[in-house]
Amino acid sequence: MRNVYIKGTGSYAPDNVVKNDFFKRVGSSDEWIFEHLGIRERRISTGETTSDLGYRAGLNAIEDAGLTVDDIDLLIVATATPDRQAPSCACFVQEKLGAFKTVAFDVAAVCSGALFTISVGVQFIKTGMYNNVLVIGADTFSTITDWNRRDSVFFGDGAGAMVLSHTDEDMGFIDFNLHSDGRGKDHFSIPAGGSEQPTNQDTLNSKLHYFQMNGKEVYKTAIEVVPKSIDEILTKNNYLIEQIDFMIPHQPSIRILEEIAHRVHLPFSKVMTNMDRYANTSGGTIPILLDELHRANKFSTNDILLFAAVGAGWTWGTALYKW
Repeated sequence: MRNVYIKGTGSYAPDNVVKNDFFKRVGSSDEWIFEHLGIRERRISTGETTSDLGYRAGLNAIEDAGLTVDDIDLLIVATATPDRQAPSCACFVQEKLGAFKTVAFDVAAVCSGALFTISVGVQFIKTGMYNNVLVIGADTFSTITDWNRRDSVFFGDGAGAMVLSHTDEDMGFIDFNLHSDGRGKDHFSIPAGGSEQPTNQDTLNSKLHYFQMNGKEVYKTAIEVVPKSIDEILTKNNYLIEQIDFMIPHQPSIRILEEIAHRVHLPFSKVMTNMDRYANTSGGTIPILLDELHRANKFSTNDILLFAAVGAGWTWGTALYKW
């Protein structure tokens, strides 16, 4: 099968910056948020939808890849906050791009969404079905946040994208290690708005259309399952943790990432973060971070990248990539 590599990257976030001082209104502070979460500020949409963010990130990635919209065969959007329940957010992005030759659909895995979506795109290219796949992770969690709760500090809005293509060179994705466990479904959830609890006045009054999170369980699960997935993928592919040059993780909190790095014996200097400026952008985290690092010329030929994520569901996983 063909090797699959990242041909181009892109990202986009709203201009509106909300700093930690805003959350004094819910009893939090800049010092506490930064110390415990690693966040200084986040971008919050003032009207741009998830597809608006995804469109701009996707366009940037296509341009970076040196391609045109007509070169894209498949468009996949990872999001937990689509513009509408139907149709897919990918169809909205497709229309805005004018990419009418593409197949377009969504993947729902919340904070693991980008990693899961990348794995789907890779398979289509490996089998030869498609040549160029545009993968976008985009979320506007501000639209499902109760700003009167203390946990409103966690999330920001943003989108990242990458164009996946085939190559005969010794580079690209080496392997994926993905997992799901539906027994964790209640620890991070948007209870209402689906078929289980359709929208009605009671669900609106009870604020069941905002996300609900059990922070302790998120932390406990993340620091257990992600290190295990890292060990599994390294062992399967005969790599040592010392051979990892960069870890490109989802951005849940600085303390989660510190503990994961500690458990797998990876120097934290190799763990890349941008949550200080964006907070947790859910599906957007990994591709936004990758785009920033790529455009800063952070990577060198043959560098080994380790991708990692954990999200609602539970969903979690890792991937290895040779630059």
